[in-house]
Amino acid sequence: MEINSQAWHVLREFGISADKFSIEKIGSGHINFTYKIDGPQEYVLQLINKNVFKNPEIIANNLRLAADYLNQHYPGYLFLSPVKTLSGAEMTFDETGNPWRLFPYIPGTITLDKVDTIEQAFEAARGFGELTRKLDGIDDTKFAATIPKFQDLTWRFEQLQTALKNTTDERKQRAADAISKALQFSFLADDYIRFTSGGILKPRIVHNDTKINNILFHAQTQKAVCVIDLDTLMPGYFIYDLGDMVRTFVSPVGEGETDLSKVDFRKPFYDAMLEGYRSQMNDCLSDAEAEVIPFAGMMMTYIMAIRFLADFLNGNIYYQIHYPEENLDRANNQLRLVELIGKALNYKR
Repeated sequence: MEINSQAWHVLREFGISADKFSIEKIGSGHINFTYKIDGPQEYVLQLINKNVFKNPEIIANNLRLAADYLNQHYPGYLFLSPVKTLSGAEMTFDETGNPWRLFPYIPGTITLDKVDTIEQAFEAARGFGELTRKLDGIDDTKFAATIPKFQDLTWRFEQLQTALKNTTDERKQRAADAISKALQFSFLADDYIRFTSGGILKPRIVHNDTKINNILFHAQTQKAVCVIDLDTLMPGYFIYDLGDMVRTFVSPVGEGETDLSKVDFRKPFYDAMLEGYRSQMNDCLSDAEAEVIPFAGMMMTYIMAIRFLADFLNGNIYYQIHYPEENLDRANNQLRLVELIGKALNYKR
């Protein structure tokens, strides 16, 4: 059964039939399949990748907890809760066991795939920060991890060490420069342990995937409207969200750029992003947490660098590649950005 055929089969669970609605694939995400449903009402239908999210019921529970809390404490805040099926379920499963859920479509909004202006950096960071601030009082112990150890630098560094132990000599030789640089930054793994185990960072419910395309913008005003792609809304630390914004906002080129001279740290974009985030989170962050801000971008960029490097050493078994050394090139790109972030922010241990 083709994906579109599956989608129509699933939509019947929500009372949506093909004679009144049309469907088209949208979005640039690499994990889930996303569709726009047009008709008397507009919706977004999403197929959850169960190879990544092995327990999709956890996603539904986390979103329900967040939605209930926000509806009670911030009734005017736009939080995208899933539409329930005719039987009252928050997601449904097709005949092959794949999970699907439906969301209302927000008209007059757009998504962006890259940060082109400092205004976009400010607005996106403000939007992500507002969600974290509004969830600051929620009981995070009721939430579970949708992807265990997703942003755990200790675990990611252990994965790199395992890959170094098990890889071939040939791959190790091809990646020698990247390995050397990655190990030079291994102090970041020590700092992560110090910050997370020493009570400096407060556990919070955070988004965990704060790329610019996970914010809906108003098509005319370019203001942030709401946060989307909440599959990874789960317990973590503010440095996860802030760090991923630094990683994906400050460089004019993405992680796939092989010309490392184009990788850069755009200080005005960083300043705007930090201003937007702190406009929402300043009153939530302790003085000790505020001192960790320069670490956030280095940590999240380093995580991606060593994930790419480990995957190359393991034979490219996780990330999709288009040529044999793509993961190695991605690792070198991110290691260069780690270096630039550290210099620009004068990071000191």
